[in-house]
Amino acid sequence: MQIFFYPVGGYGLVAALAALLVGLLIAAPLSSKATGRRRKTLLALRVGTLILLVLALLRPTIVYTTTKRQASTLVVLVDRSRSMQVADVFGNQTRWQAMQLLLGKSAPALTRLQQDFEVKFYTFDTSARPVAIDNGKLDLGAKADGSESAIGAALAEVLKREAGKRLAGIVLLSDGAQRALTPNDLAPQIPARQLADLGFPLHTVAFGQARSQASARDVALTGLQTPADVFVKNELAITASAKTHGFANQKVPIEMLFETAPGKMTTVAKREIIAQADGQPLPIELTYLPQTPGDYKVTVRAQPPSGDAAPANNELSTFVTVRKGGVNVLYLEGAHPVEAKFLRRALQAFPDLRIDYLWLDAQSKDTRPSDLASRFEPGKYDVYILGDLDSSIFEAPELARLAETVRAGAGLIMLGGLHSFGPGGYQKTPLAEVLPIQMSNLERQNFGEDVAVDLHLPGPMKMRPTAEGEASRLLLLGQREENHALWAKLPPLDGANRFRGLSPLANVLAESVDASRAPLLVAQTPGNGRVLAFAGDSTWHWAMAGFEDQHQRFWRQLILWLAKKEQQDGSVWVQLAQRRFQRGARVEFEAGVLAKDSEPTTDAQLNAELTLPDGAKRQVRLVRQGEKYIGSFYETDLAGDYTLTVQAQRGAKNLGTASVRFLVYEQDLELENPAADPSLLASLAAMTDGRAMVPDELFDFFERLGADRPDAEVEVLAKHTPWDTWPYFLGLVGLLCVEWWLRKRWGLV
Repeated sequence: MQIFFYPVGGYGLVAALAALLVGLLIAAPLSSKATGRRRKTLLALRVGTLILLVLALLRPTIVYTTTKRQASTLVVLVDRSRSMQVADVFGNQTRWQAMQLLLGKSAPALTRLQQDFEVKFYTFDTSARPVAIDNGKLDLGAKADGSESAIGAALAEVLKREAGKRLAGIVLLSDGAQRALTPNDLAPQIPARQLADLGFPLHTVAFGQARSQASARDVALTGLQTPADVFVKNELAITASAKTHGFANQKVPIEMLFETAPGKMTTVAKREIIAQADGQPLPIELTYLPQTPGDYKVTVRAQPPSGDAAPANNELSTFVTVRKGGVNVLYLEGAHPVEAKFLRRALQAFPDLRIDYLWLDAQSKDTRPSDLASRFEPGKYDVYILGDLDSSIFEAPELARLAETVRAGAGLIMLGGLHSFGPGGYQKTPLAEVLPIQMSNLERQNFGEDVAVDLHLPGPMKMRPTAEGEASRLLLLGQREENHALWAKLPPLDGANRFRGLSPLANVLAESVDASRAPLLVAQTPGNGRVLAFAGDSTWHWAMAGFEDQHQRFWRQLILWLAKKEQQDGSVWVQLAQRRFQRGARVEFEAGVLAKDSEPTTDAQLNAELTLPDGAKRQVRLVRQGEKYIGSFYETDLAGDYTLTVQAQRGAKNLGTASVRFLVYEQDLELENPAADPSLLASLAAMTDGRAMVPDELFDFFERLGADRPDAEVEVLAKHTPWDTWPYFLGLVGLLCVEWWLRKRWGLV
């Protein structure tokens, strides 16, 4: 025990006040009427009052240590998700019924535990919720109806609620399968590690079978993938996966259904898969050639043999947009991953452009796809983009076929790079006849050699349209009056290929800003086709510097010119990132107007309307972002087909409408695959030095836990301040009152 003083204002002030009080005591005479004995009594009372006042000013504090028994808390965490309704426990009981019977049997042991422990009960589905306990009994309800099994989130919630307490342990009663969506999908291993660090064991009791009897025979389709859009009479390919259980070596028919009329689904493709080992994913691919443009529903459906336990997972549906016309583009690249990434992103922003991308390594023939030659056939693609790709990757007949396809009407653009144009050896290929530049045999850049700097123009290099480029409208990045300023603001290129000469019929559309005025974009029209030679390979700087709209417009206009569709009519468009959403999910979309002659449509006004499955309509707010609009909404509580319609106007003129359909599906995480996962429970228990139990062991566990009584005695630092307690004030007031009473009785006042 120790005594500390905390004087008011410091020891000096207390000493001064004490001296002042003593002086007053000495200087103030007692009444002459009092006898000697009475005078001594009154003086003693005043001295006592003075001592108490000085003690109050010194504020003495007594500090000592004591031992205290710290009670432990036992937490019982009960799974109330829908998978606990599965009847796969002995006697055809549901997991929920078996759990309730077990807890009822354990009620006497729980009652005894409450004498030595603080026992708390929680149930959980998406999160943990406390449940009151009365004499070892609790009311969990007749039905488990939770939509998720968020084991990790529930354990984290319990740790948060019981923070600062000493846990004798957590007893988790569950089937052990975590089935949760964001933001409830915290991995259970994370709170388990926290429990291990704190020294708190997690004990688990598993209910149900690892492969539930209720789902022993099942065919489940997953992972439906379709292109967002496809052009009329082009191949629509859909892929999915099938997982089978209990149908080993049996044939399972798969069919593809396409919406041929509103609300009418017609089978357009079929195939069979042979079920193999349980749970092994089997790939599915089906194709169809849509004949008319529009928005159509597509379904892939499995027809398993009789006995399938969960027919709800036998089919998947989505929507696909079939477009009239449009531009098919093949982009072949061998380097410049950054430029390729931004170029593809720029073109994919437009729904009327369809991009197929192939990365080829000229030093490895293994990267060539088997159908490369067929991709150069007339009519296969409208435009070809050749990136930094050495000519040695191609076979001579392939480039000859590509040259003929260009003369027949296709478009071709070759991009700059270390192995493009002459450095790539194209001067000795049939493409030399259609490219708008002249190439020398001395320009060849072989692999493994130092880069020939004389074949390239050093950067940074600003680019600008020539008078001919401006007149063609091909390089118009905005309103005509602001076009020069926009080009001046664009970041420079890192460099470019040096064109030694131009073909006689070539037109220079863009050049460098410096005194050399080096040609950077050159055009030519061989036969019925169109060809561009672009010396640059770093336009991605434009998008990174905040000129993403101009970057997209530049590449879109080049592709449309190559495809001879630069004069296409304006149209309204709306685009979703996906066409399948879970109930309650947020839907984001983009919309805009594709203008005639590539003129920006900055004065157009767009309105969006959402039609729900029940026919109700909702207005959706749009926000302008550059030359497009973005929007989002959460009104997806109903499962079914939705339609989003966008209308564009310029003043009183209606520019048109566009609509897109999408599907909201209802996913039952709990019952689609209700198999238990006792291995997860066992691993969590092992992480925390806990015990993994079967249900019959729980009663004995509670009995042994009560016998162990793991309460702990801890030393606690205690403080006592006598100057602010009621005995002190009683003594002070008592001395003053006694003095006053005696003085009055003796006639001294």
